[in-house]
Amino acid sequence: MRIILIFAALFSLLATQYSVAKSIREVPSGNRLSRQPAIPSGSKNRTVAKKTSFDRKYEKIKKLLEKDRNLQNRIKRVSKAYKIDPIHIVGALVGEHTFNVDVYDTFQSYYVKAIAYATNNFTFEYDGEKVMDFVNREEFAKCKDIKGSYALWSCRENVWQKKFRGKKVDGKRYPKDRFSAVFFQPFFAGQTFGLGQLNPLTALKLTDKVSSVSRHKKLNANKAKDVYKTIMDPNTTLSYMAALIRVSIDAYKKKAKLDISKNPGITATLYNLGNPEARAVRHARSGRRYPRENYYGWFVNKHEKELREIVKKW
Repeated sequence: MRIILIFAALFSLLATQYSVAKSIREVPSGNRLSRQPAIPSGSKNRTVAKKTSFDRKYEKIKKLLEKDRNLQNRIKRVSKAYKIDPIHIVGALVGEHTFNVDVYDTFQSYYVKAIAYATNNFTFEYDGEKVMDFVNREEFAKCKDIKGSYALWSCRENVWQKKFRGKKVDGKRYPKDRFSAVFFQPFFAGQTFGLGQLNPLTALKLTDKVSSVSRHKKLNANKAKDVYKTIMDPNTTLSYMAALIRVSIDAYKKKAKLDISKNPGITATLYNLGNPEARAVRHARSGRRYPRENYYGWFVNKHEKELREIVKKW
């Protein structure tokens, strides 16, 4: 009788797992939109100012991916560690360095930049108030007991959005801008860094996951220099890129019942836009069958076959 009960329990568990797996819908490869969505004017203006073009920038990052063995090996290692297809990291790199910034000629060049930032002294603050003092205000009380860096900093970001952004609090007017732009970019707003073009708030969100998987030292918002060095160092920034992509895939599977792991244009879109969990929830409520790529992800999907051929040769 006991054996029968054990088999019944196992059968029930397997049936449940099968039912859950079956309810997850796979997002097919390729673009849902026939034409590339509009490219933001800021991206166009930066490209014109540098006297280059999107095509030339694409060829430059593609050449680095084809030639730099150090970069190739590192992408393969972190992809395996975070259980993602390397095409997702390749897609994010292509998107960033086609539409945002020019890639350096070698992987090694990023080490030089990382060392340069490590010599600077700066803090994450706004108008003389350090961010860790700011998030200790009573408005952030609901975040206090949250465990895990991703959930904690996401909570703090949501509080900023609802209670401070563009509002006057205790006689002080706060900018109508993103939390990351106001407190986490001491050089100038809109600045992202390194090979992965990450911003410091994203790195702080992901630090627990990266520490767990890659064993990198956890980041602390009171040590801004360490955060910048981490996102500038090409070895550590690739781990954070992989972690962000992993979070995006997991969020869509959990919140929207969609498997986006076969579509690098969608993961690239989320890498570009950020906040994958909130976007997964919004998609689930939208009633649309599949998520749509933005201009950045559309470009990645357009070149997917070519990019996969590069990865095959590694």
